[in-house]
Amino acid sequence: MAEPAGLPGSVTDTTQSGNSVISKLLLLAALIYIFILSISLLGGAFKLFGTEFAETIFHATASPVVGLMIGLLATSVIQSSSTTTSIIVGLVATGTLSFESSVAMVMGANIGTSVTNTIVSMGHISRGDEFKRAFAGAMLHDFFNFCSVIVLLPLQIKFNIIGRAARVLEGLFAGFGGLKFTSPLKAITEPVAAYIMHLTDESGWITAAISLLLLFIALRYIVLVLKSMVLSRVEKFFQRYVFRAPILSLLLGIGLTTLVQSSSITTSLVVPLIGAGVLTLPQVYPYLLGSNVGTTITAFLASFVTGSHEAVAVAFAHLVFNVYGIAIFWPLKKIPIWMANTLATISQRSKWIPILYVITFFFILPGVVLYFYN
Repeated sequence: MAEPAGLPGSVTDTTQSGNSVISKLLLLAALIYIFILSISLLGGAFKLFGTEFAETIFHATASPVVGLMIGLLATSVIQSSSTTTSIIVGLVATGTLSFESSVAMVMGANIGTSVTNTIVSMGHISRGDEFKRAFAGAMLHDFFNFCSVIVLLPLQIKFNIIGRAARVLEGLFAGFGGLKFTSPLKAITEPVAAYIMHLTDESGWITAAISLLLLFIALRYIVLVLKSMVLSRVEKFFQRYVFRAPILSLLLGIGLTTLVQSSSITTSLVVPLIGAGVLTLPQVYPYLLGSNVGTTITAFLASFVTGSHEAVAVAFAHLVFNVYGIAIFWPLKKIPIWMANTLATISQRSKWIPILYVITFFFILPGVVLYFYN
């Protein structure tokens, strides 16, 4: 007797599931192409602006503090460090932004991306101890990034420790022929990018607007497609098995964020679990560190499209910054954990504190610094 159509477990159901996966994979391929195209367009747009515009950008980001605040504010507004670092890579590739200035901007992007899980934690704000745990979990990511910047930015300014390491790694990578990988990517995007620029009558502003629109759309829907394919299958697995071992937690953070292309999503995912008391801060800490490493893959993809050694060095700078931060603050994990618990305890007494914290540190502070530096 034939199984009823659409019955779970039936041949029809399996076929529909298979078709759904294929459709999502095709959609994902199209979105990745749009992402690559947007980077090519962005580079073309800044070439159209000319040298005067480039000199203005160089002047504005001459101070590492200004670069840090630009990266922080831009990522807080966009809520995507992937988008910010992709734009930074595009600017460096065209010579509009110096490599030295880009390192500080990447640091700022790392801080800015943690605003999302902080906002997610406020969904628990009316539930006492649950909010305290959730907010502490969100703040743990914030404070790791803050601590890393506080230690590493002065060292970068004084000794260029991130820039030197990034350039060495880029040199090794290029020595193995890594940059040759960009050829097929450029071959399939440059003709389309050139045609779009022709349609805009070689307008830098219109081309830049189109490129940013495509970039936002591509990254937004890449995240949604990957989330539908990956996260639902992973959540139960990592609750039961992964968080029992710190190294597995770290690797999951790296792997899942690499797949989903959004540390905002992967870090926000664990906030409700911390709030519910399913996971503790020491269990989640390595996972949050891993998510910072996983999100660097977007910068690498963007840099490969440009074929620029400087752009690849920026991607390595993003990676090196996070690796240095992990090397310092994994052994010193008690510091960010204590800071997160302390602020969460204070915030439990007054629900205005977390709101003021987000508004002040992610928006007002960088805005004020940029205003006075200009």
